[in-house]
Amino acid sequence: MINNNMRHYTRFRAYQLSSAGSSMSISVENHFTLIEARYNDDNKKHILWELNLLDKTNIDVLHITSWDEDHCNANELRSILNELKPQLIEYPDYSPHTDSGKRSLMLIKTYCNMTGSSIRPVSPVIVSDDIKCAERLKGKDVLLNPIEVSDSSNDNSVIKFFRRGSFQILSTGDCESGDISERIQNNEIVNCEVDVLVLPHHGSEHSILTPEFLKALNPKVCICTVDYKNKFGHPDKKVVTWIDKDGIPYISTKTGDVIIQTVDNRNFKVSNYVSNNETLESVRKFTNKTYYPNDTY
Repeated sequence: MINNNMRHYTRFRAYQLSSAGSSMSISVENHFTLIEARYNDDNKKHILWELNLLDKTNIDVLHITSWDEDHCNANELRSILNELKPQLIEYPDYSPHTDSGKRSLMLIKTYCNMTGSSIRPVSPVIVSDDIKCAERLKGKDVLLNPIEVSDSSNDNSVIKFFRRGSFQILSTGDCESGDISERIQNNEIVNCEVDVLVLPHHGSEHSILTPEFLKALNPKVCICTVDYKNKFGHPDKKVVTWIDKDGIPYISTKTGDVIIQTVDNRNFKVSNYVSNNETLESVRKFTNKTYYPNDTY
């Protein structure tokens, strides 16, 4: 069990899947957020292991960035609701365009009506208020997208900047737009604080992911969420070239899970696993861009 006297102790995990998609979690002290409604034989035991570290059986937040099935699988969502019992569910406030998405939204509403758990549909109004309230207050998570409803479902993906921990994580969903890219680049909070960037749309080459975007954010490390077969060849070779040119380490879940955790109030370490998570391939240490100077670990 993690020592909860460690203020802002943070642990991030990107889970390897056997099918296309993303699955991640973030815990800060004993607060646990599962990112994306994916829960199957690939990641289930590892999610439960992470919860066990906190002596928990339930998750605090289920955060869904997109209704696409690789981010929110209705059958896997049902298992999450039945077994992990989230207290709050955040999801994109656009009408699902797939059968799985429509079923998922119905499951969420039924679950919350039956259990009294909360829902937070992420709409442009919610995002705008979140950005205004956050300003530069340390320790407040910020929703950054969608700022407007787009004709592209991908660009309605939820972008969230997780800032409660000792290192800061930007989750970007499947966004593709250059307009979104410019808005994120011009956000002072993001520019100053991003330590870990989860590459947009699994590292595909789209207008959001440019050399300028990477330079502006200048993350300590990039994470690419892909399945072990990596059917679509993510991240794109051009994107890899840009990342390498800027000297930013990037790690993919193609070989195994990626775990990032607090070392002390100034540093975090990144561990990359291979061979179905049986072997630790590498560990690297990084210095946080921001830190809590009065905290000791």
